[in-house]
This record gives sequence, C-alpha cells and structure tokens, in this order.
Amino acid sequence: MLLDTKLPASYLFRGIRPDLVRVLLISSFFHLLKLSIGVFLPPVPLQLPTILGSLISLLLAFKTNQSYERWWEARKVWGAIVNDSRTLVLQASGFVPDAVLSAAPRPLRALAHRQIAWCYCLGETLRGLDSTATLTKFLPPAELAYAQAQANQPLALLALHTAQLKQLYAQRALNAFQQVQLDATLARLCDALGQAERLKSTVFPASYRRLVHFFIYLFLLTLSLGLVQTIGLWEIPVLLTTASTFFLLERTARQLQDPFSNQPTDTPVTALARTVEINLRQLLLETAVPAPLAPEGFYLL
Repeated sequence: MLLDTKLPASYLFRGIRPDLVRVLLISSFFHLLKLSIGVFLPPVPLQLPTILGSLISLLLAFKTNQSYERWWEARKVWGAIVNDSRTLVLQASGFVPDAVLSAAPRPLRALAHRQIAWCYCLGETLRGLDSTATLTKFLPPAELAYAQAQANQPLALLALHTAQLKQLYAQRALNAFQQVQLDATLARLCDALGQAERLKSTVFPASYRRLVHFFIYLFLLTLSLGLVQTIGLWEIPVLLTTASTFFLLERTARQLQDPFSNQPTDTPVTALARTVEINLRQLLLETAVPAPLAPEGFYLL
C-alpha cells in the first residue's frame, strides 16, 4: 500500500519508460517527415485528436474506477479478517472454562497461534509465495504435516480450527450456543477466504488494456500530425507531456486492479497479519510480541 509520502519519480515513470520512448520516436519521425515532405502531408484538424482524447479520458476513468473498486473490496475483506481473528480468540477465551484453558496443551494458545498462521499463510498464498516457514513457526508438527499435505493451506487451517472446537464441545467445555457462535465466526473467515480468492483469480480483461493503448497511440499519431504543422519542434515535448499523463493513469489503474500481486500498491496483507499477531499475542499475555511492520520507504506490504 502506498503511503502518504513523496513518491520517487523513478517509481512513477519506470513502468511507462518504453511507451515514452515509442512516443519520442513517433514525434521525431513526423517532425523529420514534415521537414522532408511537409507540403505533401494531409492537414489534420485538431478537432480529431480532441475527440479521441475525450474518448480515452472516459475509458481511463472507467478503468481507474473499476480498479480502485477491486482494491477497496480487497481492503474491506482484510479488515473483516482482522476483526474476526480477534473475535475468534476473544470468544474462545470467554466461553471455555479456565480449567480447560490452563490445561496442557493450552487450547487457547493453539487456537490463537493457528489463527496467526492463517492470516500470514493467506496473504502469502494470494501473493504466490511459499508459506512453509510461516507454518513451521506457528504450528506443531502434526498440524504442519496436515496443512502441507493440502492444496489449499488456509482452508486446511480452518479445518483444524473446526476439529478443535468439535473436541472442546465433546469435552463439554463448550455448550451448543457457544459452539454456534464460534462456528459463525469461522464461517465468516471462510467467506473472507473465498472473497479474497475470487479477487485473485478474476483478472481484469486484457483486451481492455490493449484497446486503451491502441486509442492512446492513435490519439498521439493524429495529435503529432496536427501539431507538427503548427508549433514545429515544440511538438515533441508537448506530445511527451500529454502521453505521460495518459500512460501514468493507465499504469496506476493496472496496478490497482490486482491487489495481491506483491507490489507497492498491494493491499498490505503482511502488515495486517502482523497486527493480528500483535493483538492475539497480547491477549495471551505473551512477552515476545513483535513490533508493527515498518514501511519499506514509500509503501507498506
């Protein structure tokens, strides 16, 4: 997630450098063409690039809006995950008798650490990263082996939650009403898992991006032909400046449309998982509580 700090120019323009080089070549070509056969070039009225520019603005506005909607939905999903992770441990600590909570192995600690692992594991899975180190850190060997044998490891951790609650209910540490409440929290976590996976697997149509790029280059070609006959050499910097605005908007929308791509514009899933870890460890009265995740320059992962 980008922070409210000054973004470096290198980050802003790094992704559009190839496009700007093409625009520079196009504008230079038409300028040289005017110098050699300018009298034979057809006159291009500026109304034509104006119409194309208006069309591109509408396309970019739609794409930017839809991309932000995807990013904001991902952020809301992870906000619900943070809330339900706290709720799960609070409910268990309030429902299960103290005699059971203090027995070895401590069920509340196992539940909380498994939920911390679930948050980290979900974020790493969505970003296509290996979560073995995370699972090893928080899970006992038997649960680690079970989770690693599953294709969907976050779902496997929820299954372990369910098995533990079933065992507590069989031991009469939970009554029927309390088990229903905990099951409802697990159902919300499972819903959040599905929503995050839907956002990850549903890609923005690539044809839309190609269409936008085609119209941008068509607009720049007509604008170059129109300006080269009116302002001469100044046509090159004017065209580069105009192209930069369009390509920067398109690149911003493209980055926002995938909120789990392990980029600076991502939903900060690792930082949110660290927040859950801090909160749950403090609820367990543990002393080894990590610090909040520090930003990496101008963004937070």
